[in-house]
Amino acid sequence: MNYPDEMYLFDFTSGYNPGFVRSKRWGIGRYNEKRAGMYVAAQYCNKRNIHMGIDIWTEAGAPVFSFANGTVAYLQDNNKRGDYGPTIIIAYDLDGTQLFALYGHLSRSSLERWSAGDRVQRGQQIGALGSREENGGWVPHLHFQLSVRDPGEADMPGVVSEERREEALRLYPDPRRILGELYRQEKGPRDPRR
Repeated sequence: MNYPDEMYLFDFTSGYNPGFVRSKRWGIGRYNEKRAGMYVAAQYCNKRNIHMGIDIWTEAGAPVFSFANGTVAYLQDNNKRGDYGPTIIIAYDLDGTQLFALYGHLSRSSLERWSAGDRVQRGQQIGALGSREENGGWVPHLHFQLSVRDPGEADMPGVVSEERREEALRLYPDPRRILGELYRQEKGPRDPRR
């Protein structure tokens, strides 16, 4: 996959600064990262803070594409503050293995394009990133998450508690399996191309 050269690797282990995130044109938020001060909405119960997807931060309206041929499984607007906002889950069959991919924080118009059961092609645009007003109140970004289990709806726990971490790592594999090596495991802000 091709990514912009100026991709910034965020480190949210010591806090979340929306102004700093907005100052970067493109950025990556890590998988399996224990984040500080980011998940304060009621649904997180002050203990869910381990991130189970990869975030790709950029401007609202940026296109989002399907990584393979698949079928739209679920779509809905998770419109609580701090939630995903418009969300699409696509089911993929990858060499006999079924995977479900959540595309969260989309624009509302992204949901108008699709119905459950629609086929999507590799490289086809499935939506666009939503603005803060429609994506749950976040700086615009895509939350991309994989699941080996059918979630049954257009939702997955994007962050989990420490007690659920090991189970979550089994259910929600590292999205770099699909997206490529966007970053290495080192801590601290780094250029993911190094």
